[in-house]
Amino acid sequence: MRTHKIAFLTAGGLAPCLSSALAELISRYHDRVPEAEMIGYLGGYKGLLLGNSVNVTTEVRAKAHMLHMHGGSPIGNSRVKLSNVADCVKRGLVKEGEVPLEVAAKQLERDGITILHTIGGDDTNTTAAELAAWLHEHGYDLTVVGMPKTVDNDIYPVVQSLGALTAAEEGAKYFANFGNEQSAAPRTLLIHEVMGRHSGWLTAATARAYRDMLRGRYYLPDFNLTHAQQDIDAVYVPEQPFDLETEGKRLKLAMDRNDCVNVFVSEGANAEIIVEDMIARGEEVKRDAFGHVKLDSVNAGEWLGKRLAPLVGAERTLVGKSGYFARSAAANAADRKLIAEMAELAVRSALDGVSGLAGNDMDRDGELRAIEFPRVKGGKHFDPSEPWFVQLQREIGQLPG
Repeated sequence: MRTHKIAFLTAGGLAPCLSSALAELISRYHDRVPEAEMIGYLGGYKGLLLGNSVNVTTEVRAKAHMLHMHGGSPIGNSRVKLSNVADCVKRGLVKEGEVPLEVAAKQLERDGITILHTIGGDDTNTTAAELAAWLHEHGYDLTVVGMPKTVDNDIYPVVQSLGALTAAEEGAKYFANFGNEQSAAPRTLLIHEVMGRHSGWLTAATARAYRDMLRGRYYLPDFNLTHAQQDIDAVYVPEQPFDLETEGKRLKLAMDRNDCVNVFVSEGANAEIIVEDMIARGEEVKRDAFGHVKLDSVNAGEWLGKRLAPLVGAERTLVGKSGYFARSAAANAADRKLIAEMAELAVRSALDGVSGLAGNDMDRDGELRAIEFPRVKGGKHFDPSEPWFVQLQREIGQLPG
């Protein structure tokens, strides 16, 4: 029987699943192969390139369950694309003339790693697949099993990414407080900007979670405390274009009725238009190592607020971003159940020597399996025709019905 040495790596942005995923993986390996060594590379692929790691000690194994109480990742993340050689050289992760993929693969070989678990998005896991392929071509056997992490829920073909359910709940909590700003001044326009580059799933799910919270509250209409003041008036997602002038007229009626308007918008909504505006004005458009526009510099909420405020007659406009608050939380009960199921599959697959991305395969009726890496990609879109979302938009008056 082969002696294993197992490595863990978390990468990309944070999501409320990283610490819990590590807890589940460590506990399962300790139960099944207690003799196996385990390490965590510090700072994602940065730590792998530099050979920086930490051992999973006896104490960590015994207390791994404590990680469930924490958000973030104890072993740290980074955004490093191994195929972006220039960026890796610029950041001092490899020397001039070195190939990052080869440097990382040789580090895994030096460390004697037989199983690598990558917890991240599509870029994280497809890069891991490239590492495994390189090592296989050079005669080194490495099993790579990823776990899908993203608050956007935009990894294809995974039905539900880890961390997204918690992020929606936390975003709702954020607006439960931020929304009270409507009472601080007359005719207030509140814009809640939610994470989501290409997918509006998180924005829609956050809106649903927030409205579910409202149903459990009591109101005093006789004392000017109404449900309508705290409800959402519009939800804008990248997959559903809207006419600003038409929406402005509709929302002005809401402003006149309630003295406030509450809008949820994905950070990726109208991103292309905003970037075009920035370029036309000669402004720098910042991008990450993967070439993605840094959406926190695009400010979709601010862009929308400036254009919507005069249309609705707002005297005060505030933009709140729940992203960092939501993605940094510890996993909730729903996510922990999903994490446990995927971790169980991930460990089983790894010990059987089957590489892939653990997840419920949307092309196989949601079967939980190790999805083949070549099928994995980002940019899975949210379907705004989902019955629950259509009903939500009808209830808030954004759609007829």
